[in-house]
Amino acid sequence: MSEHIQLSIALCRIGFYTCLQKLCCMTPPPPRPEYDLVCIGLSGAGKTSLLSRLCNEISDGTVPTAGNITVLCRAETIKKYWSRYYQGSQGVVFVLNSAASDEEMEASRSELHLAMQHPQLCTLPFLILANHQDSPTARSVSEIQKYFELQPLARGKRWILAGSTTNNMETVKESFSQLISLLEEKEVLPSRI
Repeated sequence: MSEHIQLSIALCRIGFYTCLQKLCCMTPPPPRPEYDLVCIGLSGAGKTSLLSRLCNEISDGTVPTAGNITVLCRAETIKKYWSRYYQGSQGVVFVLNSAASDEEMEASRSELHLAMQHPQLCTLPFLILANHQDSPTARSVSEIQKYFELQPLARGKRWILAGSTTNNMETVKESFSQLISLLEEKEVLPSRI
């Protein structure tokens, strides 16, 4: 794998209830819990753009996230810090560029596999967003599912794979609604003694 591929981890501790309420609700629904999610993916996947649009922020001129929110460097150099960002997360949003080069797609596949097997994340629900679906070179969701070997990898896990684009936020909102449903399912499951 080329050293020029950079991994960025966008940490998004967002009260999705508040965000979705702003976007779609006229009257306040009954209070719902807020969830802490971690959003990860390679640089250029579109994490910042999707989340900015989801929360109805102005996205004109969006630049890659910098500072203490996103860490840009080779994956090998930051893995020792990942657990700090994963602690307390209740779900994972993994964003990949579905129009990426073969090399970048392989890097995304590798990082998703590592995340799904990470001790702090392996029991959490995953929302995998195949972003940039509006690009002519984008791979379909079914191609990505097959290439990423999600059926065998995610057997027994709770996950959603959906296409996304900043030009169709209704689809993204629906994907997040499905993730919230997975998070709520976990809450109602009886605890084992």
